[in-house]
Amino acid sequence: MALCYNRLWKLLIDLGMTRTQMRLAAGISTSTLAKLSKGEDVNSSILVKICDALQCNIGDIADCVPNAKEQTLGAGA
Repeated sequence: MALCYNRLWKLLIDLGMTRTQMRLAAGISTSTLAKLSKGEDVNSSILVKICDALQCNIGDIADCVPNAKEQTLGAGA
């Protein structure tokens, strides 16, 4: 499984907040924001910082989705 951050981007739109504003409010680096934008793994402490800054729960910013390898394995079963 992998995390998908589409909920985070939608929440930022709903809040009228830019990614840069969220980054500054959460105190995360530009490289971490880039990882999030690419759907790459980040430390759970980063997700907690974002939740603190946005006053939300982790389910409000991320979803667990099957990754490509799992989808390939599942297709052959």
